[in-house]
Amino acid sequence: MTTAILEPATARAARPRKRVNQARVVKSEWIKFWSVRSTWITLVVSVLLLVGFGLLASSMFGDGSDPGGPPGNEPTDPVGASLTGTNFAILAFGTLGVLLTAGEYSTGMIRSSVAAVPKRLPVLWAKIAVFTAVVFTVALAASAIVFTAGQAIIGDGGASWSDPGVARAVIGTAGLLTGSGLLGLGLGALMRSTPGAITTLFGVMFLLAMVAALLVPDSWSEVVQYLPSEAGNAFTAVTQAEGTLSPAAGLAVFGGYIAATIGAAAWRIKRSDV
Repeated sequence: MTTAILEPATARAARPRKRVNQARVVKSEWIKFWSVRSTWITLVVSVLLLVGFGLLASSMFGDGSDPGGPPGNEPTDPVGASLTGTNFAILAFGTLGVLLTAGEYSTGMIRSSVAAVPKRLPVLWAKIAVFTAVVFTVALAASAIVFTAGQAIIGDGGASWSDPGVARAVIGTAGLLTGSGLLGLGLGALMRSTPGAITTLFGVMFLLAMVAALLVPDSWSEVVQYLPSEAGNAFTAVTQAEGTLSPAAGLAVFGGYIAATIGAAAWRIKRSDV
């Protein structure tokens, strides 16, 4: 029989305690991010949506078939065909962002995070850093794979990496998917409700542009190009259509929406109780 040797209280008090800093908070969020099963499931689903629909659209490109997706958004160029799955992956990556923040409020885990990091905001910055690094890497790899494979399927009518605007479109797609996820992350932290944040994200990225196209008078048509979805499309399109923002302007507008959402989330986290 063995007897447990308890550490004296004086020894525990004398032991140096590690200070909480941003690097340690990031490490903690990294471990937490990969320890949740929904992270793996959502990432896999996102990649399958992006690649699967992209390859399907590429196989039907030019034969008069409808590759799917929101009505009126059928791709008219080979790059757009291979990246058709972007519209579906946006919601999947956005859902992952919502779960990363709102999920902690629904389970009560946020109390442990705040107890460990009383200043609160470092937790939000760490979540953003981990999410951005992982999602952008995954989205960029998936976008590059589906573009390359899609153009191989299309054949002679396909595009190549050296064509003008192609590399920007592929990298921009990864940026759009990451940005949509960050919008979801910010909405989750702001609303603290998983269903509410996902519904809001869907409305902002899909329904808002459709409703505006139907209800906004022609004299105000230029306002539509500043909506989040239209701004995101501006820097992922190979060629710019008339009445749309330039790639740089689209990126700036889309980034502004992300910054505003995360800023509002940070304000609520700092000001309100858990």
